[in-house]
Amino acid sequence: MTRPALGSLLLASTDPDRLRGWYAAALDPESDTDANGYRILKFGEIFLLIDTRDDVADKNPEPGRVILNFDVEDARAVAARMESAGVTWLAELEDRDGSLFATAIDPDGNYVQIIQLSEEHRKAM
Repeated sequence: MTRPALGSLLLASTDPDRLRGWYAAALDPESDTDANGYRILKFGEIFLLIDTRDDVADKNPEPGRVILNFDVEDARAVAARMESAGVTWLAELEDRDGSLFATAIDPDGNYVQIIQLSEEHRKAM
């Protein structure tokens, strides 16, 4: 029996077009499509689905509960792209023992981290 694989993540929003636009501008997905009313962005092997729901607020009241982590090759370039898209930073880009981390807040209040791990940290994993 094969094990389950995480293939997608759904972000519910009261304004899914705005949220999709932010992710597309800030993080440059491999693809950006629509299917059956879902806005679908592909990042690596994971699909980020963005849809509307009636049972969510305009802003996430507990943004630390789930954090989207994006592994990047050049955190400085990605942070600059995000700044061009008008990002709000919870924690600006910082060096943590050779690895680079930053945490942004998307338009719905969700936390989004960019992470560039050093070779040393990758080997330790």
